[in-house]
Amino acid sequence: MTSQYARLAAELAPTGILRASINVGNPILANLDAGGNPFGVSVDLARELASCLGVPLELVVFDSAGKSVEAVTAEQADFGFFAVDPVRGAGIAFSEPYVLIEGAYLVKEESTVKANEEVDLAGRRVVVGKGSAYDLYLTRTLQHAHIVRAPTSPAVVQTFLEQSADVAAGVRQQLEADAKRTAGLRLLPGRFMVIQQAMGLPIARSAEAVEWLRRFVEQMKASCFVSDALRRHGIEGASVAPAKS
Repeated sequence: MTSQYARLAAELAPTGILRASINVGNPILANLDAGGNPFGVSVDLARELASCLGVPLELVVFDSAGKSVEAVTAEQADFGFFAVDPVRGAGIAFSEPYVLIEGAYLVKEESTVKANEEVDLAGRRVVVGKGSAYDLYLTRTLQHAHIVRAPTSPAVVQTFLEQSADVAAGVRQQLEADAKRTAGLRLLPGRFMVIQQAMGLPIARSAEAVEWLRRFVEQMKASCFVSDALRRHGIEGASVAPAKS
């Protein structure tokens, strides 16, 4: 190992083991198999990062984005995979994005809501996963509708149904899967946001470490590692983020 990589490994994995925060609440990026083991695009990237640094990897698994963010911000994990958001930027230094994901709305079949522009009205209740990118974004942008927070993103539709809310918001693919399992639901056309999914380090890490992680992500996109991982895991509807100009 070169002196540069040894220095980076010591900073990025101060315990000698690279601890990756994995959020299985976003099925596009990570999920659990029948044995409870995490797999997915973010897991593949975590393993490749550890391989590049020549250090062992530990996967620290969470069921929500909020918990994953907290772990890296508090340096209980060494890096993670997050939607880029200015609120999270207070504690996390982001790489360039590697995947773009669409956020969508879901309603009941009989709902009078037909378009995204009709969601933000007084009296409407919109369910989102607590601490998710959708929660952060809609908290900033909704002016009239009331936000109801489900414990995790996978619990959004269940909470939406239990509380007879007006709209559910989240990852398009998650909502599509829920709509197939539950009769009488439909997605609104289009998207209300595009999420830039990136890797991130605790904000206290050096500028050199952050820049190295950014270059790592760019290499993973340029080498088709990310696109191959999306295809290998059967992920549809997400796209590889453009290369940094």
